[in-house]
Amino acid sequence: MKDELQNIISGKSQVRHGDAIQKVSHYLRAGKSTGKTSGTGKQIKSEEAALLKQYCNQHNFWIDTIDISSFVSSGAEQKVYLFNNYKVIKLNDSIYYEKWLDYLNNLLLNNYFFPDTAYKLIGFHESENILYAVVEQDFIESDKLTDLEHVKLFLLSNGFVNHRNNDYNHPELGIILEDLHDENVLTFQGNLFFIDTVFYLTEQFQP
Repeated sequence: MKDELQNIISGKSQVRHGDAIQKVSHYLRAGKSTGKTSGTGKQIKSEEAALLKQYCNQHNFWIDTIDISSFVSSGAEQKVYLFNNYKVIKLNDSIYYEKWLDYLNNLLLNNYFFPDTAYKLIGFHESENILYAVVEQDFIESDKLTDLEHVKLFLLSNGFVNHRNNDYNHPELGIILEDLHDENVLTFQGNLFFIDTVFYLTEQFQP
């Protein structure tokens, strides 16, 4: 499984709705390899943002307007808008990640592990000097409050170990999965739907 995930992250293998995410990720990695990004932390993320804007200009990948009348909710990391009865649009500024590339990796990991709630990257939006990734996701109904013990058992059966509150890690793969409270995992007709995931890759994941 690790080899398969490494190929998805690198763009060698496909995953549901992964094409645009992989293209943008490749552009960021290419920018770094040519020396366009340097330093650490905020400096790298700022330089990545400049590359993302450059990509959007070159590939017409800007989302210029957002229908604010369809606003549903917002959290620390994103704003959610109802697109129609079947889809939602999420604006994410990648605040949970030190680098934009880490956020894009999160999308790919989500789409691999939870294809029923796969993210489709449809562009980027800039408002008040803040850059947002704009992703589309199926609208998921909920018919009962999620039992977090069911979440724990489900993840354990897939190799993820609960190590703190609603945070998990996969020791074999070198993957961390956090923030799985009952608003980020919905229950409908007895099935769990992971609608907001926060994946991180550790050094152990690297080949």
